[in-house]
Amino acid sequence: MSTSAAMQPVAEPATGTAAPRQARRITGFMPLIALVALVAALTIADPDFLTTRSLTAVLRTAAPLIVLAAGATLVVLCGGIDLSIAALASLTTVLLALWLPELGGLATPMVILVAAAIGAVQGAAHVLLRIPSFVVTLGGMSILSAVALVVSGAGTVRVVDDSTVKWLELYVAGYVPMSAAMAIVVVAVIALLLKVTPLQSWISATGYSESAARLAGTPVDLVKIGVFCVSGACAGFAAVMLVSRQYSGGPTMADNLLLPAVAAIVVGGTAITGGHGSVWRSLAGALVVTLLRVGLPIVGVPSAYEQILYGVVIVVAVALTLDYSKISIIK
Repeated sequence: MSTSAAMQPVAEPATGTAAPRQARRITGFMPLIALVALVAALTIADPDFLTTRSLTAVLRTAAPLIVLAAGATLVVLCGGIDLSIAALASLTTVLLALWLPELGGLATPMVILVAAAIGAVQGAAHVLLRIPSFVVTLGGMSILSAVALVVSGAGTVRVVDDSTVKWLELYVAGYVPMSAAMAIVVVAVIALLLKVTPLQSWISATGYSESAARLAGTPVDLVKIGVFCVSGACAGFAAVMLVSRQYSGGPTMADNLLLPAVAAIVVGGTAITGGHGSVWRSLAGALVVTLLRVGLPIVGVPSAYEQILYGVVIVVAVALTLDYSKISIIK
């Protein structure tokens, strides 16, 4: 088996490929079109929205969501899903708040490594036990939420000395929040690694057709464990951002980011069936979702309708990006 064969994405079925390709060209621009339309609509609804203060607040709010969505996008590209990212981020905020007094500056890399290890364990369970990623991460979400409650004593853990994480609250060039800049760096690093290594081909091949990818020599099992590990690490870093902003850790602090993260991925044009999408699109999707969260109160929509909106957005976005050529029966 040649190396080049292992690095090439598995070809899509020859039948009916013109329509899916045309649909992908359209959905590829969907996040940018939605982003521009939302900014225009919010500016019309509130002329003060397009100010440095408002845009800075949007970027600070979007930063943890961007990081969460970037890591989880890799799992979706492989044809799986990670429902535990929010619960893992919540647990990590608790661990960081508890470890900061003892470890100081070492607490941040330690909690990210722990989160990455937890992600890798879930990936290994998915691969070795042949359990669907949905089930593994759903169970993981429940376990991690319970552990966070136990470790925190079912309460908020205050951070007395935040000197080692408050750098994320600084500003680049006086305008761009450091957290937003770091979120973009995370996305850029992931995108660069995918481009300069065989990972992008391996992930795409796994998402298009896992059986064909195995025949082509793609290390499918290692790829799957790796993307879950990266997803866990991103959840850990998102937790660091939350702690730097809230000055505390909590067992449910990031729980409300799960649906927005999934929405960001599908709004960004990543096919839930795997094989098609990118972390850059998820970044745009995260900005769209954040603008929706910020824009609802501006246009007078009660926040209680936020979850309804996310549900509608997810269903519509999945319908637009789903690769029906890979699914003969919808269950």
